[in-house]
Amino acid sequence: MFWSVLLVIFLIGIGLFAAIRPDLWWKATEAWKSYRADEPSDFYRITTRIGGIVLVVTMVVILIVLIVVS
Repeated sequence: MFWSVLLVIFLIGIGLFAAIRPDLWWKATEAWKSYRADEPSDFYRITTRIGGIVLVVTMVVILIVLIVVS
């Protein structure tokens, strides 16, 4: 139970980071793959924010379920 809650909290942090700062998320995960790109595209920013928000909402629901079930 403890490890599950810890993992969910960690994933909430990753989701918040991706949703709030998609440019830094791009630098950490994608920038090394391209030698021409200096910054992420607008499409990447939008989809990363949406993905981060979806991850946060999903993990909050899972956290609530974990707390209620135990």
